[in-house]
Formats: sequence, structure tokens, C-alpha cells
Amino acid sequence: MKDTAKDAGQGAGQGAGQDTGVTGKGSAPLGVAVVGAGYWGPNLVRNFQSSDRFRLRWLCDLNVDRARQVLGAYSTVQATGDYEAVLADPEVDAVAVATPAGTHLDVALAALRAGKHVLVEKPLAATYEDGLRLVNEAEERGLTLMCDHTYCYTPAVGRIREMVRSGELGEIHYVDSVRINLGLVQKDIDVLWDLAPHDLSVLDFILPDHVQPVAVAAHGADPIGAGQSCVAYLTLQLNTGAIAHVHVNWLSPTKVRTTMVGGSKRTLVWDDLNPTQRVAVFDRGVDLSAPQEIGADERRDMLVSYRTGDMVAPAIGEKEALRSMVEEFATSITTGRPPLTDGRAGLKVLDILEAASRSLEFRGAVVGLRTGR
Repeated sequence: MKDTAKDAGQGAGQGAGQDTGVTGKGSAPLGVAVVGAGYWGPNLVRNFQSSDRFRLRWLCDLNVDRARQVLGAYSTVQATGDYEAVLADPEVDAVAVATPAGTHLDVALAALRAGKHVLVEKPLAATYEDGLRLVNEAEERGLTLMCDHTYCYTPAVGRIREMVRSGELGEIHYVDSVRINLGLVQKDIDVLWDLAPHDLSVLDFILPDHVQPVAVAAHGADPIGAGQSCVAYLTLQLNTGAIAHVHVNWLSPTKVRTTMVGGSKRTLVWDDLNPTQRVAVFDRGVDLSAPQEIGADERRDMLVSYRTGDMVAPAIGEKEALRSMVEEFATSITTGRPPLTDGRAGLKVLDILEAASRSLEFRGAVVGLRTGR
């Protein structure tokens, strides 16, 4: 997903979604429809309505009463259960899909074929092949296909992306991510497919262009008999020799949302649950001296030295991630550049999730990735 066009955005809360003047004040806003009034749809409704770059025209859901309840009694937005009517509206430029993952292919594909730009809630589709169909369709038609990888549009992750990609941390040695809490145990998907897309999308977002995952190994457990893994550990091999690890858990009595990015120069810790210090950068680590840098008598000794320096907490502003995501969607549509989290970013996440599922089947076997070949 990473290319020079996307780098121009420079991450959430910093440069992503800045108003270019193409839409918004002084020009007609983009007409948008939200499909799905369940868990995530109302959040999209609220943010599209608060943006001057969009005009929300429809909220579509099979349960029309629920859609009307989300909109409120005095809303001028139309609630409907007729998706064909939404797509037939020439005033609708874009469609935001917030339906179950198993429906993403049909709903998004119909919108693309109707000439609409599409935003899809994570994951992009239920399978890699379905996601690839959406990506190919959007590219053939010259339409924007964007994934709602919400965490990528938080100011904290935008700042992390800048530090990693600028080389401020040095070469990346490892990434360790923990996303654990109590519930909700899903009936149709395991904990990897439920929680790991957040961490995998952030990983893809922050890594430099030349650093890519190439293989995955996953281990999971179902100690409560839920029918799928409720605790899982996912390990990614990167093409540089570095490693990335993701721990997800539905059974933890405490909620933890942390990511550690270890580099050759500095190590960064992101604690999403700490509003006073979301990001901390440590000038502490391990240095290795090359043999030619030390005398012959010392080569028998340890080549490792430890560096202990200061900890700095960068100032991170607060801005709602979905608001930045909506602005990025508008900018992509009006300028024609790929969004920061485009369809191919969604494909990378699906590739890893499918490989992780195969690894679980074979008790932790290492499985190569399509995008890492």
C-alpha cells in the first residue's frame, strides 16, 4: 500500500485528509450513502454528517426502522432497505459499506459497477480472492476503493509512521503488539480475524516501503470450548530478518492495547489506553560492535554493549480517527490519488489472516505470504 503518492499524506492527524479546496466550502459536497446501520454504521453516519466535504443522502439497512432510529426523527437523510434505489441515485458519488464481512463482496462490487467510489469497513472481504476482485474492479474503473482501517488515522499512529519511515528509530528490529480484553466472543470468526486486523493494518501502515512480511506462523487455543480460537499468537517474518508479533485474546480480565517498535537507534512504545502519554520514545537499547572495531584480545569478550538514554514523550494532538478517515476518503476521490489505506492494504491484511488460519490448522507451521513473494 505504500508508495510516493501515499507518503504525500504523511499519516493521520498530520497530513492525511487535509482539505485541498476541491470539495467542501465553495463547492458541492460529495453525495454519500452508508450501507449498514448496525454496530459501525452509526459512527460513519455521524462523521459523514459532520464533514462539509460530504452530504449524507441515504442510510440503507434491511431493518429500515433501525436505520430511521439511527438518523433520528428530524433527519432529512433517507432511510431505506432498497439498495438498488441507492445505487440508482445519480447524486450518490460514494458508498460506505458497514455490513458483515461475508456481504462485502456483493455490496461493494455492486457499488463499483454502478460507478460509485467505495469505503469498506475492515476486513476488506471475507477472503483474499474476494478482496482481489474488488481491487481489480476499482482499478479497471478508475474508482477509489478504501479500507476503513480506523487506527491508521489516529494522531498517534500518524506520528509513529513518520518516526519509523523517516529513520528516526533506525532499522526496525522487531514489532510487538498486544490487543487483549474480556469478550466479545464471536460465533462466526476466531479471535485472529476479530482483533488482529487492527494490528496488521497498523503494521502495514507504519513499515517503510522496503520492509515487508514474507511468512507467518500462528498458534491458538480454545480453552472454553467456543468452537474457535479465543487466544492466539501470530508471528510474522519480515524480509529484512526482523520479526513482528501479535497477541490477541478474548479471555483477558484486563484490557491492554500496546505496541512496541524496536529500532537500531530507538524504541517506541504506543499505549492507546494512556491518554496522557500515548507514545514514548526510549533512547535505550543494545549495540553490537563489529570485530574490526575492537582489539584482538577483546574479541573473546562480549561484543554487546547496552545503551541507556532519555525517554521522550512526543506531543500528540487529539482528533477523532474517523473524522480524519472521512477527510482522506474525500481527498482521494477528488484528487484521484490512492488513499492511505487503499484496497491493496486490505489485501495484505487478508493475505496474512488466511495464512494464519492455515498455520493454525497445521499447528503453527510457517506459511508463506502471497504479497511477500
